[in-house]
Amino acid sequence: MGISVPECLSQLDFRKGVVGLATGAGAIYLLYKAIKAGMKCQPPICSGSPICIARECLVPGERALPQEAPVTEASSVGGPEGLAIERERHGRDSGELRRLINSLEYKQDEYTKSMILHSITRCVYLLEAEASACTVDDISLVGSMLDDKDNSVKIQALNALKAFSGIRKFRLKIQEHSIKVLELICTVWDSELHVAGLRLLNNLPLPDYVHPQLRRVMPALMEILQCDYILAQVQAIRLLSYLAQKNDLLYDILNCQVHPNFLNLFQSTQPGSLLFEVLVFAERLSEGRNAPHYRVVKWHYNEQSVHEALFGDESRLADRLLALVIHPEEDVQIQACKVIVSLQCPQDLRARPSCQPSSTYNSGE
Repeated sequence: MGISVPECLSQLDFRKGVVGLATGAGAIYLLYKAIKAGMKCQPPICSGSPICIARECLVPGERALPQEAPVTEASSVGGPEGLAIERERHGRDSGELRRLINSLEYKQDEYTKSMILHSITRCVYLLEAEASACTVDDISLVGSMLDDKDNSVKIQALNALKAFSGIRKFRLKIQEHSIKVLELICTVWDSELHVAGLRLLNNLPLPDYVHPQLRRVMPALMEILQCDYILAQVQAIRLLSYLAQKNDLLYDILNCQVHPNFLNLFQSTQPGSLLFEVLVFAERLSEGRNAPHYRVVKWHYNEQSVHEALFGDESRLADRLLALVIHPEEDVQIQACKVIVSLQCPQDLRARPSCQPSSTYNSGE
């Protein structure tokens, strides 16, 4: 054929190289198409099982496309994200919350129950109409989860009840669980549970019939206040400040035993959010003990009580307050001045000209 052996071999090697390059390029192109197709792929349709329902997210970017929703509807609202919220916005019921609550009636493991309750909480906050359509029986079902042996289930149940407590018609029903919540707070030493339980109680008007239980949990509340977990401390002091305004509970709070370093809560190194709440608590206690109906009784206090730590002859509260008057946060400054004024002037004497606060403690300054 006129071609030598070396020339034939060289042409063959060249063709193999071309074929190799073409094959490599083809493989890269196929890999690119596979990755692109995978990115466009929707997650698998979730089944109706409770754990699948619990895994459905209602915040944008986390939720799979529901089986009953056509693709055209999803595209009209910008994709599958937040589809349940869009449905409610257009007056349609997604049924998410009802399916979640119904799934609680079946026997589930602790992890699944915790996930379902977490999703219920999110639904209540995000789907207002569906949450309002729930019944007191639904509240009772969620409340029954407080008896679960697993702490994570109890915490999620407390969070769900807190979410439902924002709906007025459920508050009386949720109040029925107040004693149970107080019992959990004083018997289970778990910071996350304390935060969840106290947030719920702080969102409810506590009825008078729970006052005996409140007296029993007072030492536990004081212990939580003196722990090192800021979220629990803030919630505990808010509840104590609320209870300090109850005439029949004031003495129980003032006589409650505290640690010798209790006044460390008033140090300027404490977070501003905690300092402000502690100062509000001190002001309410000061006003309460100076009220005429309280001063007519000769009260006796424990040597290590809140009263002695704050208002006793050897208390160093005044020094702490003076240091807080120059605190970087204005709210703390003002509240420290309010406490100073309350210490200077008993409530029934403030109207008298002889008991005007010194300009040194003027809150405006």
